[in-house]
Amino acid sequence: MPHRSPHHRLHPMPSSAPRTALSATLRSFRGLFLAVGAFSLAINLLMLTPAVYMLQIYDRVLASRNTTTLLMLTLIMVGLYALEAALEWVRSRALIRASAAMDLRVGPVVFDAAYERTLRGKSGSAQQALGDLTNIRQFVTGKGLFAFFDAPWTPIYLLVIFLLHPWLGWFATGAAVLLLLLAWVNEIATARALAGANREAQGATHYASTHLRNAEVIAAMGMLERLRTRWVQRQSRMLSLQSHASDRAAAVGAATKFVRVVCQSGVLGVGALLVIDGQLSPGGMIAASILLGRALAPVDQAMGSWRSLVQARGAYARLQELMTAHPPQGPRVALPRPTGLVMAEGLVVGPPGSRQPVVRGVSFGASPGMLVAVIGASASGKSSLARALVGVWSPMSGTVRLDGADVAQWDKAELGQWVGYLPQDVELFEGTVAENIARLGPLDSDQIVRAARRAGVHEMVLRLPQGYETPIGEGGAALSGGQRQRIGLARALYGDPALIVLDEPNANLDEAGDAALVAALRELQRAKCTVFVMTHRLNILSIVDAVLVMDNGKISAYGPRDAVLESLRAQPKGAGATGATGGAADQQAPPSLPDSAPSRPAPLTQQECTA
Repeated sequence: MPHRSPHHRLHPMPSSAPRTALSATLRSFRGLFLAVGAFSLAINLLMLTPAVYMLQIYDRVLASRNTTTLLMLTLIMVGLYALEAALEWVRSRALIRASAAMDLRVGPVVFDAAYERTLRGKSGSAQQALGDLTNIRQFVTGKGLFAFFDAPWTPIYLLVIFLLHPWLGWFATGAAVLLLLLAWVNEIATARALAGANREAQGATHYASTHLRNAEVIAAMGMLERLRTRWVQRQSRMLSLQSHASDRAAAVGAATKFVRVVCQSGVLGVGALLVIDGQLSPGGMIAASILLGRALAPVDQAMGSWRSLVQARGAYARLQELMTAHPPQGPRVALPRPTGLVMAEGLVVGPPGSRQPVVRGVSFGASPGMLVAVIGASASGKSSLARALVGVWSPMSGTVRLDGADVAQWDKAELGQWVGYLPQDVELFEGTVAENIARLGPLDSDQIVRAARRAGVHEMVLRLPQGYETPIGEGGAALSGGQRQRIGLARALYGDPALIVLDEPNANLDEAGDAALVAALRELQRAKCTVFVMTHRLNILSIVDAVLVMDNGKISAYGPRDAVLESLRAQPKGAGATGATGGAADQQAPPSLPDSAPSRPAPLTQQECTA
């Protein structure tokens, strides 16, 4: 019967859809940005107030000595300044609200994309992605963006200067063009060095944050100096590139300041010549100097904000790349609760980002309610198989199906409620014991206590200082390794999952914890859960239904427990596991369980898997 993939979309994405959530959000703010541009026009027109006021004082008030005119001009000037301040305030608030809205819309998408990238083992960190979003938000609300809004209105000031006198206008235009050329030179001179410095800074930060997590190992074996030396080497490369870029920027900045002050003073000299020649009034000379300062101010501000602009531009490019590579998933068909039928078909698995497979071409099946022990030497592929069974690692080829649905393509939020997983390295989350058992979801007391009882940790939790409300610290730092593993087991059992995969669940357990684990597995058998247990400890084999033996990434034996163990005992001393069953190519499961255990379901054969 044809199978309908769980990732079938209810509403296909139209071809004209925006490329990413970030670009779509920015496009949705076009109206707001146009309004901010209109505010910027009004603000820049109002910035003519000091020049006009100065011109009227020199040419009208001082000539007429009329105090009433002076009073009215002053009142008008104060009113215009107040209006300018109000418009500045409204413009800033609009951009602040826009940046917050952008963060709320794009933040979850960036978070999910960063999670997907981390899950697939690709370069880059979630911290960097979220930091890039912060950079863009800060640039939108910073003074650098205002400079770019104000820059297009520079021609207004130049036009007014032209109205005062053409010579002044051409002088001001030449000054503006010269500063723009210096800004372009600054970009060319610093772009490559700044990009390299940013890459080195990210690498150094990632190196430090990743390795300093192992503080206990570093302290115990005296590795701090060597780690610090490696970090300093990375940091030195970053500082070298940054210093190179900063030196060039400082040189261009000094030249820019020299040109700006010379031009602002020079316009007074040109104006003085025109006043002496009778072509300009003293007020016009002063007004031209003020207007030139306003015309050059956006260019000066833009150069001062150049680094933040470069950082925001780089952040935008990285986020675009991230969200293009990991787009948000659309609506999917909701599948019913699985029964626990597991089938692997030609499964090839390797670490994300690697081309070297660890599990090579295995096929097997497990009926609903089976308890399967997966055994084998270290590096035989047990943990890789565990990750593939729960969909954490996508197969290089082949599939793992749960009730016919490909777990790698199943919506993780939906699949997760039917799956329990205990990794070899247990990761708990900052919060309370109850929150961790409940998988950070709503606290259902009955379900939490039920999962804890099934995992045999209820009494242990009650002995903690605050019971289920005990904060466990970051990563479960307040708990021992055994306690973390047992609480991780309770989390895996929470919500009555249909498929449970336990990778070395007794690695850190004492005798009491081991007994509790065996009792939990018996309870899962009675509850008809399909369970895979990757283990080195053979005491669990006494209660399992089937045994799957991994050898160098392949299955060397799979079948009912007694038959597989008997075949392993019958191997010649020193022979590999593959010798017992005729090699991994067979991968045939033995027939049904012996009569001594008729209640245990038989594992599916390879032919049944591929039928």
